[in-house]
Amino acid sequence: MIAQQLSIFAENKPGKLAAVTSVLAKEKISIRATTISTSDTFGVISLIVDDPKRAQAALAKAGMMVRLRDVLAVLIDDKPGGLDRLTQLLFKESVNVNNAYGFVLESREKAVFVLDVDQIEKAEQLIEKSGFKTLDADALSAIEPFHYLKY
Repeated sequence: MIAQQLSIFAENKPGKLAAVTSVLAKEKISIRATTISTSDTFGVISLIVDDPKRAQAALAKAGMMVRLRDVLAVLIDDKPGGLDRLTQLLFKESVNVNNAYGFVLESREKAVFVLDVDQIEKAEQLIEKSGFKTLDADALSAIEPFHYLKY
């Protein structure tokens, strides 16, 4: 299954992230995962949200440079070697990872690794054939991470 990620291109200066979150908050769009990469004066804010198309429209209307990208959100075991199994599979089949990030759903149980790859259809088939599950946008937005914090 294919998921979607928003990539917002922005100047690396105070207030840019706040402008993004403000638009999404006003639209009542929930952010499920995020990563930010910068290079001196510009950066990319990558987001998984509960309504990617509506978020893209709202951010574009606010004057932001935003792109909706197809990504693979792969469910992996949260244990040593869980991610390695996935990355070795992609490497052996010459699939390049352009961008990636992950988050834990339940410690020592499951995690999600979000991949932007150069051959998405090939990667999706390999991943699913190898027994991994992929999550689409609806499944990602429905995730309720398990939280156990001891204070």
